[in-house]
Amino acid sequence: MQFTYKAARADGSSVSGNVEAADHMAAVAALTHQGLHPLVVKAAPKAAKKGLGSFGKTVKTQDMVIFVRQLSTMISAGVPLARGLNTLQESPSSPYFREVLAKVTKEVEGGTELGSAFAQFPDVFDDVFVNMVRAGEEGGILDEILKRLALQVEQNASIKKKIKGAMTYPIVILSVTVIAFFGIMFVIMPKIAKILKDLGGPDAKLPIYTQILLNISHACQQYGFIIIPLVAAGVWGLLRYIKTPKGKFQFHSLMLRTPVVKTLITKVAIARFSRTFASLLSAGVGVLDALAVTGGAIGNKVIEKELAEAAEQVKEGRQLSEILGDSPHFPKIVSQMLAVGEETGKTDVVLIKIADFYEEEVSTAIDSLASIIEPVMIIFLGAGVGLIAASVMGPIASLSNNVGNN
Repeated sequence: MQFTYKAARADGSSVSGNVEAADHMAAVAALTHQGLHPLVVKAAPKAAKKGLGSFGKTVKTQDMVIFVRQLSTMISAGVPLARGLNTLQESPSSPYFREVLAKVTKEVEGGTELGSAFAQFPDVFDDVFVNMVRAGEEGGILDEILKRLALQVEQNASIKKKIKGAMTYPIVILSVTVIAFFGIMFVIMPKIAKILKDLGGPDAKLPIYTQILLNISHACQQYGFIIIPLVAAGVWGLLRYIKTPKGKFQFHSLMLRTPVVKTLITKVAIARFSRTFASLLSAGVGVLDALAVTGGAIGNKVIEKELAEAAEQVKEGRQLSEILGDSPHFPKIVSQMLAVGEETGKTDVVLIKIADFYEEEVSTAIDSLASIIEPVMIIFLGAGVGLIAASVMGPIASLSNNVGNN
């Protein structure tokens, strides 16, 4: 949650701004860690917590990458932070992003740390971004951190683009199938039923699959005004439930038990974990804090819970590599390579190599999945069309022959 604060610097000057923390004590600890003496710390109003985020206000990945790289270059060149932000705030193509940067610039000019200023807009700058910026400020390597962030944003965007691309075809086909099904049930089948009745009479014997389709059509005709709203309400309710903490956890747990899908989700999670965790460690963030932030960035609540439990075991003195070795979701190669990194003191370097490997694995898995989905969907559609054709044309031909013989 967000807290507003007023604090004193070591030189006696005062500073005010916002800080994100789990509770009041954590906010005070965070400010103290920054070398500030908190004077007033209180929960921010709800409106401040939400920032400017609302439906339809998004930031393009390209705008974010360009901004981060340009800011890194300006800081490396010795340009004051506030001046650099002021110069860059008109560059993005998104009006919303320009508005956000204008407010961030104002906060920084007022003495707020850059990480705290970014934290006021969680819909634009996530926890990973904010924590890495804060670590960069504390370590005096903000320019290097921003370069790593730009690379990380590009990598995450690449994975998301691949997944969306693979899902576009089946979603379009499924949507067309559903629309076509209801069109057949509401428009075509009633006419077919009339033809069959005219040919064979009300007592004509029809194949079971034909009778099932006619019954479904009849139900749609009679109760469609009830069925369709109920289905829509059910889908809406399910989507709402999935957004709740309990529903999201159960949905993510189901995905991790679904064949084929679980492999892809696991590889994506490992790639995100490795790159994010490595970036945080290289920025000087402690292992426990890095685990907490990384868990929220993975995008799977089951694995996030597992990392939270791992953090508790790390507190007790166990090595992270040993803990992940017992995990059902992390392959043995991850824990083995992590153990090498812990022994050599190059954990971040090893994790980057793991991230590179699994990002390539994700790309290959998505391409393979896409190549499988297309023929499966074609077979599925062909079977549906064939069933409907057999259900309609077979009885018509049979009844026509009977009428001709009579």
